[in-house]
Amino acid sequence: MTTSTDNTEAIRTEGLRKTFGKVKALDGLDLTVEPGQIAGFLGPNGAGKSTTIRVLLGLIRADADSGPASLLGLDPWLDAVELHKRLAYVPGDVSLWPNLTGGETIDYLGSLRGKINQKLRDELLERFELDPTRHNRTYSKGNRQKVALIAALATDAELFLFDEPTSGLDPLMEAVFTGYLAEIKQAGRTVLLSSHILAEVEKTCDTVTIIRDGQAVETGTLAELRHLTRNRIEAKLRGPSGSLAGLVGVHDFVADADRVSFACDNSSLETVMSALTRIGIESLTCSPPSLEELFLSHYTTPAPEGAGQGEV
Repeated sequence: MTTSTDNTEAIRTEGLRKTFGKVKALDGLDLTVEPGQIAGFLGPNGAGKSTTIRVLLGLIRADADSGPASLLGLDPWLDAVELHKRLAYVPGDVSLWPNLTGGETIDYLGSLRGKINQKLRDELLERFELDPTRHNRTYSKGNRQKVALIAALATDAELFLFDEPTSGLDPLMEAVFTGYLAEIKQAGRTVLLSSHILAEVEKTCDTVTIIRDGQAVETGTLAELRHLTRNRIEAKLRGPSGSLAGLVGVHDFVADADRVSFACDNSSLETVMSALTRIGIESLTCSPPSLEELFLSHYTTPAPEGAGQGEV
């Protein structure tokens, strides 16, 4: 059995492959998450996110020709028992034992990982506004999700794997969850957050990997990803916009009287700002792209011929 070291990546895959029949769910996925990071794993349904997590959990085995995968320096297939003592997992569609209460379920799931922090358990019950005395069969989808989240968050897991964890939660409870992620990070623990909710990832994550057809198409911090894209500039000018539209790096230029709006490549931002200053600026806003814009930029072009068809 391999052992982890202090400088080992919390999660690492290189060329990860998984097929189901003729469907390529994962087609050479590279993914790295450093210890102490909250890493967003972003893509639409069918992109390969859940298949990746199932491989990392040791629930399914990667293809024979796949590259390696590791969690906390261990092999997710060979070392699954050891790893499941050190990680916590919450899926997006939770099934619970109908005749147990929520509290009994939380305690049982916590015992499977070794122990549960009773003080934190009670605090989380209050924060998520969950009645633990009710039977699981009486819970809504959102309350079943709360049971799974509390059971995971009340442990001392080193690594949390969340697959669409806020599915079914109302906006207030989503805010409770994202707020608690900051506490997890402060404690030096690691999170892989798989989601298609862009705002959730943008608010909480240090790094983002965008996945398409089983491959990572972009990865980095939000600042690094934004550096590769265009800013949106809107300005009210004192003089005519003149030749602004012809400047290198200016796109989608629109002028309406003394107001202009356009996209600008980051590499041309200094030149464009100098031109605006020479004309005279009454007001100006320069907005970096949202994560939604970064995400959609990878899904507005056709997938390469022969690319994988996502999860099954």
